Amino acid sequence: MQSGQLWDIFCTVIDNHGDLGVCWRLTRQLRDAGQRVRLWVDDASALAWMAPNAHQEPGIEVRPWADASQASALQALPPADVWVEAFGCTLPEDFVAHAVNTRAKPPTWINLEYLSAEDWVPRMHQLPSPIMSGPAKGWTKTFFYPGFTPDTGGLLRETDLLARQQGFDRAAWRQQHAPNLAPGGLLISLFCYEPAALPQLLRQLVGTPDHLLVTPGRPLAAVEQALKGMPEHPNWSALPYTDQNGFDDMLWACDLNFVRGEDSLVRALWAGRPFIWHIYPQDDNAHHAKLEAFLDWMQAPECLRQVHRVWNEVESGTLPCLTADVLFDWTDCIQKAQQKLGPHGDLVNQLRKFAQPSSPGPEAAGQIIPPHD
Repeated sequence: MQSGQLWDIFCTVIDNHGDLGVCWRLTRQLRDAGQRVRLWVDDASALAWMAPNAHQEPGIEVRPWADASQASALQALPPADVWVEAFGCTLPEDFVAHAVNTRAKPPTWINLEYLSAEDWVPRMHQLPSPIMSGPAKGWTKTFFYPGFTPDTGGLLRETDLLARQQGFDRAAWRQQHAPNLAPGGLLISLFCYEPAALPQLLRQLVGTPDHLLVTPGRPLAAVEQALKGMPEHPNWSALPYTDQNGFDDMLWACDLNFVRGEDSLVRALWAGRPFIWHIYPQDDNAHHAKLEAFLDWMQAPECLRQVHRVWNEVESGTLPCLTADVLFDWTDCIQKAQQKLGPHGDLVNQLRKFAQPSSPGPEAAGQIIPPHD
C-alpha cells in the first residue's frame, strides 16, 4: 500500500521520447519508494511500448493533460502534496487556479530541469523563484537540477538496478538478437537523431565482423536513408520497440552503445559500457558547451572526445576506428566516471527529502532566482 505523499508530475512531449521516458522512470521510482503519483501527459502514446502496463500500475495514475483544465475532473481529485513541472513545461492555469481556490496551503512546487554537467548547475540547484503574477501570485517554485556531483540533484537510479544487471544473461541476449555475429566482431547499438557522420560510420563497418543493431524510429529511418547511396552495406539488423527494461538489456549486451538525449545517457552511464552520446542539438549551438562540460566531468581521453565532437558536428573530421583496444580505454574511463556517481544521493531520494513536510524549505538556500511571471 502506498502511504507516502501524493505527487503530480506534468510532462509535455515535444518531438522525442526522452521527456516522457524520464518522467515515467521518475514516476515509477517514486511509487517504488512508497509515494503515490499522478502523471499528467499531453501525449501518452509512447507508453504503449515504453511501459505497456502503465495504466494498470498500482500507486500510479496516468491522466490526460486536458483533464487538468476540467473543473469536474479537478473537483474529484484529492490535492497533491508535491507538483513537479518537468523540463520547463507550464502548468495549466485552470489547474493552478483551482488549487489556489481550494487548498489551505501551497504544495511543494518543483521545476525539474534538464541534466547538465556545466559549472553553473550547482549554483542554481534548489534556488527558489517567487511567482509574481497569475492565480498563484505569492507562491514559490524551486528549481531542481539533476547532475553528476554531490551539490546537484543526482541521477535517476532504481534500487534494484545492480541486482538486475548482475543477473542479466548477456550471452543469451546476444544469441537471440545477433545470432550471426562473427567471432571477434563487436556488437554495436545505434540510438541517435540524424548525425552527419552516420554514413561515415556505416562505411567504416563495411567488411568488418561487427554487427550494428538499429533501434526503431528516427535511427532506423536515418540508416535506411544513408544505405541508399552505399554500394556495400555493413552487417546490421533492426530492433523492435522495447520497454525501458529491454532498453537496459540492450545496453548491457552490446560492446558499444550510441545513445541520444538525457534518459539514455544516464542508462548508458549505469551500464558501464563504452558509449557515444548524441546530445540534443540546439539552434544556437548551446549544446556544444554542454557536451564539453560532460566530457570534462568524465575526464574523457582525447580519442573519446574526438568521436563525440565529430558525431555531434562540433568539428569535422574522421571517426576513429572502433577497435577492441580503443573500447578498452573507453570502458576504463566510463567505469571510473560511474564509480564517482556511486556515493551521491539519487534523484528520487533527494526529491523526497526536499519535499518532506519537515524540510526547511527553499528559502533556506538564502538566494532567490529571478521571479516567474
